[in-house]
Amino acid sequence: MLYAVLCYDAESEVNAWSPELDAKVMADLGAVNQRYAEAGKLGPVARLMPTTAAVTVRKGATDDIIMDGPFAETKEQFLGFFVLDVATLEEAITFARELSAVNPANGTYEVRPLQYFNPGGPIT
Repeated sequence: MLYAVLCYDAESEVNAWSPELDAKVMADLGAVNQRYAEAGKLGPVARLMPTTAAVTVRKGATDDIIMDGPFAETKEQFLGFFVLDVATLEEAITFARELSAVNPANGTYEVRPLQYFNPGGPIT
């Protein structure tokens, strides 16, 4: 079964990390990723750019509306995601707990089954 593990945190907190802390967190997360990748259970992983780089396209009555920033007004922002191919929800939760254990931020990991996945072609 495929699961998306969606990462949310206060962007202001994560963006305030020193380059050294950011590199350590990414290395620690990478170690968790590597174990799952070597087991053939990890699909695409992405870290999103800040919400200040985002735009939202909202369908309007006559024309689409383009707005700066993310869609939702929240304390935590969607920062990235992982795609897992594991047998059970419990295994996906274990992965999210492992990520949380090495991440010094106080964020949230949402685990959601994927209904459809099309990996597409390689990104060059």
